[in-house]
Amino acid sequence: MTPFSFKNRIAFNYIISTALLVFVVFFVIHSIVKISVYHHVNSDISLEVNKHLSEIEIKNNKIILTHKDEWDEREHNTVDVNPVFVEFVDAKGKSVGKSPNLKNQSLVLNSNIANNEQFDTKLSNNAIRQIQVPLVVDGSKVGFLLVAMSLEDSLMVITNLSKILIIAYPLILVVLFLIARFIAGRSIKPVTSITDTASRITKDNLKTRIELPTNKDELFTLSETINNLLDRIENAIEREKEFTSDASHELRTPLAVIKGTMEVLIRKPREQKEYEEKINFCINEVNRVNKLVDQLLLLARFENQKQNIQNESIYLNAMILDTITRFSEKINANKLKIDSHFEEDFYAKSDTYLLSIILNNVISNAIKYSKESGEIKISLSKNNNKTICTITDNGIGIQAKDLDKIFNSFYRSDVVNHSEIKGTGLGLSIVKRLCDLLSISITISSQENVGTTLTLSIP
Repeated sequence: MTPFSFKNRIAFNYIISTALLVFVVFFVIHSIVKISVYHHVNSDISLEVNKHLSEIEIKNNKIILTHKDEWDEREHNTVDVNPVFVEFVDAKGKSVGKSPNLKNQSLVLNSNIANNEQFDTKLSNNAIRQIQVPLVVDGSKVGFLLVAMSLEDSLMVITNLSKILIIAYPLILVVLFLIARFIAGRSIKPVTSITDTASRITKDNLKTRIELPTNKDELFTLSETINNLLDRIENAIEREKEFTSDASHELRTPLAVIKGTMEVLIRKPREQKEYEEKINFCINEVNRVNKLVDQLLLLARFENQKQNIQNESIYLNAMILDTITRFSEKINANKLKIDSHFEEDFYAKSDTYLLSIILNNVISNAIKYSKESGEIKISLSKNNNKTICTITDNGIGIQAKDLDKIFNSFYRSDVVNHSEIKGTGLGLSIVKRLCDLLSISITISSQENVGTTLTLSIP
């Protein structure tokens, strides 16, 4: 069985509720018309009862018509469009007098019907509305006044109305279904646009975006959300391409160097010292590759992994001092002075492991790029609800044109003039990525050959 299209489902669901509503409206219309018709007939019968009660006298428990001759001159002598039938009967139900239009017929006294209550019955297979009014003298019931009125015209009106409503009901539903289907088709046009656009988007074509609808409704929100998703996917793929290209280049270089060195060694016998020198060189290159791989894995691990963050209270003073201790050998080798005096205890709520990686990288960079016998200042302060960590060195600094690029993966500033400083260009990239995960604001200001100041604003 072929499933309904989304457009047809909308129209079908709409028509179900509409069908119920139209049915209720038609039922109310039919009921109101029927009640009105019967009310009109009942009123006419009541008027006839009042009129004919004044035309009789009761003598000796007998019913006598006071103006019998006038009956022949009134409407009761013929069967007109809406005839009224009148008959007087005694207490036993025997006819005493009746309107000429009854001719040989008689109205029936129904003992099962309460007095003065109007009810439907038959007269020669014709529908009539009848009432039976008791005639009472001195507390004794002497007879009944029977008044009836034809229901043929009234029933014809009600029957015709029923037929019209029954015929109109499915026609209205069909028309409403077609209208609803047309409107639904126009309403979900953006969905069709989304489908067409999505079919054109491939790995090599991520620039296409869904045209936003004019009305800012749910479909507008859906289209905007999908466009934002496509932006994130495009950025992720672009980062992946750039990352893969840079990573392959960075890994290929040390591997090529190691391979070349080994090939040189096996061409002819060498002295022991030369073997040791080349092997140590290869070991250094392997260590460099290991460090590079570790950093690449770290970047991949924490890419958009906000849900894995474990916030806890961190004593920043101790974490910074531990990091400085970790690099004490390099600090002593370069005769660096570390100024890390803190006026009070500072705490932050963050992920201990990730924040330690951030501090490890920024302090390591400050040590690496400081001049010999230089000074590194590390300070902590409060600013509203944030803790400000400032790390300042008087090292080689960063060129102004490179400041907006230093957070890019594998980017290193002024490598040619400072080839003696080794690195992979991933340290600040990792720092920036982890700062984004932890909602830490990071800023860098630097002046070439003067020094660099890095500021972390920790919530």
